[in-house]
Amino acid sequence: MPELPEVEYERKRLQRAMAGARIRDVILRRANLRYAFPSDFVRRLAGQRVRGVARRAKYLLAELGSGDVLLMHLGMSGSFRVVHRNTRERVPDEGRYNLHDHVIFEVSTGAIVVFNDPRRFGFMTLLAPGEVDTHATLGRLGPEPLAPRFDASALAKELRQRRTTLKAALLDQRVIAGLGNIYVCEALHRARLSPLRRASTLTTQAGEPRPALNLLVQAIREVLKEAIRNQNRPGGDDDRFRVYDREGRRCPRRGCGGTITRIVQGGRSTFYCPVCQS
Repeated sequence: MPELPEVEYERKRLQRAMAGARIRDVILRRANLRYAFPSDFVRRLAGQRVRGVARRAKYLLAELGSGDVLLMHLGMSGSFRVVHRNTRERVPDEGRYNLHDHVIFEVSTGAIVVFNDPRRFGFMTLLAPGEVDTHATLGRLGPEPLAPRFDASALAKELRQRRTTLKAALLDQRVIAGLGNIYVCEALHRARLSPLRRASTLTTQAGEPRPALNLLVQAIREVLKEAIRNQNRPGGDDDRFRVYDREGRRCPRRGCGGTITRIVQGGRSTFYCPVCQS
């Protein structure tokens, strides 16, 4: 599933293609993705100018001139393809789209933005002005991990009473918005923290952050920023990750000598080094 860096990469691409442009037409090639499209979906989008494209956790939000917000989620396999008429790449005509090209936006710049989703776990809907803050999911999200207000003190308040494992707490979107399985594993390794450690042990009894929590916040920021930079890098992910999906390999930390182990937590694979992550 795309995580925060992948969603941020898509946001930047949509921002370049759509911000300031008018949506000329919307083509729905099926009635639903994970959920059915609103009955007035096309009518409310056609003719609207896109003010900008923002991201909240793993959600994309296109702000429209009407005040409505187009809320989009990539699901397990969703992605956008942008085709420009002024390039050599052929702009697809109806009947020439791929099987899993489900939503097509034609914008006034001549660009065509195509949403492709083979597994159809993504979704799109429209929020009326003012609904973003009260939305059932968006309204419960925790702070953005790259936002200035996210620091060790803020995280300590969330972890103080949590008796779950540190891995489970960091995956809770109410604690931190947008973190997923891959980058939690990577951040914990960088901070030398066990995914099995109880979350509350990173704070004092008074709720103040212990030194390890400061290291964790720094690691989360570094891992995410590095991953966002790497989105344009050619090649696979094999050399981008220290521990994720590297079971049985030697720990990359200099002088460690441990072996990356895979365990299952909450139905998800956790990769870590039992030697240096204690």
